[in-house]
Amino acid sequence: MNSHYRTFCCLCALVFALPLVASPAATLDDLKKLEITCFVPSYLPKEFKLKKVEITQEDVGPLEDGKSYKEPDYSIEWGDGKRTFSVDSAAEGIGDRNIMEEEDTEETEVKTSLGPMYLIYRPKGKEGAKVEILTNWVEDEQMKADQAKSTTWHGELGRFHGFTGENISLAEFQKILDSLHPVKTGGSTSNKPKETGGAPELKLHPKIFNLIECWISDAESPVVTEISLDAVDKNGNEFNDDGLRADGEWTRCPNPDSKDGFMRFRVLESKENHYKVEYQENGGGTLTTASIIEFDIQKRNIQRDGKPASIRVLRVTSYDEKK
Repeated sequence: MNSHYRTFCCLCALVFALPLVASPAATLDDLKKLEITCFVPSYLPKEFKLKKVEITQEDVGPLEDGKSYKEPDYSIEWGDGKRTFSVDSAAEGIGDRNIMEEEDTEETEVKTSLGPMYLIYRPKGKEGAKVEILTNWVEDEQMKADQAKSTTWHGELGRFHGFTGENISLAEFQKILDSLHPVKTGGSTSNKPKETGGAPELKLHPKIFNLIECWISDAESPVVTEISLDAVDKNGNEFNDDGLRADGEWTRCPNPDSKDGFMRFRVLESKENHYKVEYQENGGGTLTTASIIEFDIQKRNIQRDGKPASIRVLRVTSYDEKK
């Protein structure tokens, strides 16, 4: 195995993790009460259900001050009886987790919403379900900040996170990794149908707002003032979730016209079914356009294929180009 993989997170020089004490059965809501960052996916295969949530207390120390500390870790597992996806965390005392003893293994690096990750999986080959897929440990932003302040103790609030898949394909595993976000930012982790596009917060796909704006060389917006959210949910080719993710207060997806571009929005105001958002779009260069869009989400009765139907629509009420 490449030494880069082996040494990525071998950080157990000074701190030794003693046995963990597990809390009673926990829920995703319990994770929101923790000060540490807990990652959950907004995308899972539709058959997956939440199997387990655990919060443990890790005994760390004694440290340079002679004291020992109890720090919370978390673990989560989803599955359908055959396939699983799980998340583990550690405050300190970790070694490399993406090591397999079997010979029929392969390694790769993938780009995700949390940054690049190194994977090891078996059996070899890019296609088909894998018996097991393991990532390296991934540092959250708080861990990076903690490490910048101290060379000996990093785990007060920052955590390392590891992700595992069993009997799923690399493509499916990648989609789950791309949807990871802190549990406190919202996002759907259930198996319910997408409500209005599948993204966190308002749960709209940013490309919806691309339909509202005119082409940059044209003169007048909004072009489209009413959009069927039911159609957005079902039209997965046009409004696919590949690369859709929470980015701080923004919901972001790639610009399909350029791998370096993006579409993103953030909620400025909301009251009941009325929303005000800022939408930004970049075609892959230095120019980013922006607009302020207000809209209502309503029910509307129409005729479809000669039969009455009730659909959910986004209806634009205000548009301002942001200069």
